[in-house]
Amino acid sequence: MSPASTLSPGLCSVTFRHLSVPEVVALTSTAGLDGVEWGGDVHVPVGDLRGAADAARCTTDAGLRVASYGSYLFADQGSLGGIGPVLDTAEALGTDLVRVWCPFGIEPDASHDERARVADVLTAWASVAAERDMTLYLEFHGGTLTATASSTRALLEAVGAHNLATAWQPPYWDRSPTGAPRPGEVDDLARLTPWLAHVHVYEWTADLTRRPLVAGEGHWPATLAGATPGRPGLDRFALLEFVADDDPVTLAADAATLLRWLGSSPHAVPT
Repeated sequence: MSPASTLSPGLCSVTFRHLSVPEVVALTSTAGLDGVEWGGDVHVPVGDLRGAADAARCTTDAGLRVASYGSYLFADQGSLGGIGPVLDTAEALGTDLVRVWCPFGIEPDASHDERARVADVLTAWASVAAERDMTLYLEFHGGTLTATASSTRALLEAVGAHNLATAWQPPYWDRSPTGAPRPGEVDDLARLTPWLAHVHVYEWTADLTRRPLVAGEGHWPATLAGATPGRPGLDRFALLEFVADDDPVTLAADAATLLRWLGSSPHAVPT
C-alpha cells in the first residue's frame, strides 16, 4: 500500500453537472471509486432536504460513501445566517463534512482588517457547526485568502477552530504555461497537512485545457504521498474533479490511474 493510502478515491459530483444523481452514482461505482462529494449547486441544492436524503440513499445503496457536502457558501458578513440551512442539508445527506468558501476579491495580500472579517465569519460558522458535531473545510482557490498554502495556514491558525479544515487542489492560477507544478509545491502542501481534508485531483494546463490524468504521472504520486497524514479524524478523499471534454467515458481511465497511484483496489460493485 502506498503512503497515500489514507486517502480514499472519490468523485466530485460537479464533474458531471449535466447528469442526474443516479447517473453520477452509477459512473462512480462502475469506475471503482469509493465515494462522492455532492455539490450544492445542481445535485443537492441547499434546503432541499428530501433531495439530499434521496441522494444519500442512492449513494449508499450502491455501496458508496458520501464524502462531503460541497456548498457554495461564502464567508462574508452577509452570510452569517447562511450556515444553518447548509448544515441541515448536509445532515440530510448523511455527512458531517461541509465545504465552504472564502469570498473572492480578498486575497493573500489583503489588509489585516479584511482578513479579520473573514476569520470572524469562519469562527462563528465553526462554532455553530461544532454544536452539531460537524466539520467545515475551506475550498482552496485562487482569488481568495486560500490561494496559497501560507495564507490558508495563517487563516486556519487565526480562527483556531478544531473543526475547521481545508482542501487542496493544484493551484492552476500559479503554474507555468504548461501546467507543470512550480518548485516547492509539495512543500507548500506539507504546510497544510495538519488541517488537510480532501485533495481535488485533475490534470490541467495553465489555460485550463483538461488532460487525461495519466499525464500527471511525473508529479501526482509524490503530491498524493505528501497529502498525508492530513487532519486527524476525517474521512479523507482524493476526489477526481473534472475530466477531459466533460466526457463521462473518460472517467474510467482517470479513475484507474488514481486507484493505481493510491495503491487501492476497486470496491466491490453490488450485483
